[in-house]
Amino acid sequence: MRRPHPVLRRPARITAALLAMAALAACGGEQPTARTEATAPTTRFTENGVTVTLSVSDWHPPKATLTAVFTPEEGFHLYSTDLPATGIEGVGRPTAVNVTGVLAAEGRLTAAAPVQSISLPGVDAPVPVYPDGPVTTTLPVRATGNGNATVLVGYASCSSREGCTIPVADRPVQLRITDDGPAFDTP
Repeated sequence: MRRPHPVLRRPARITAALLAMAALAACGGEQPTARTEATAPTTRFTENGVTVTLSVSDWHPPKATLTAVFTPEEGFHLYSTDLPATGIEGVGRPTAVNVTGVLAAEGRLTAAAPVQSISLPGVDAPVPVYPDGPVTTTLPVRATGNGNATVLVGYASCSSREGCTIPVADRPVQLRITDDGPAFDTP
């Protein structure tokens, strides 16, 4: 006599949950691994060819991590966070995330992408950029109390074939800090 498959012996709701997680994974979805990730406040905007997704995670009052994922149009790259504010010989603008109000930066903005140098026509010095595609940056932050904060986002994107987009400088995104944690204001 054959034994039933182990999955068939589990209670129906456990099997249903496992099947739902498997279906989510097969579709490329991600499963939250911690409560802070599942409930992280998130907002998004698109300007000048780049979609920026902001989220606040690892909320352990008064500290948190502000994450910004920059997704330029296909074939475009972003400039490095280390690029000078005015670019190299006037070309490019740094990828930047700053905070004001009741949030203060607790360190430097870091990117999870390697920096590469490119040569551009008419520019003598190499220009530091990230590879084409999305770039995830993180900024450790500390709340100094409850109230309003502003996240200021800056970037520029370029393509070797199509040229550059107009830079975005200090694009404000509003965030409220309360006893319940951070929340982005909806536009």
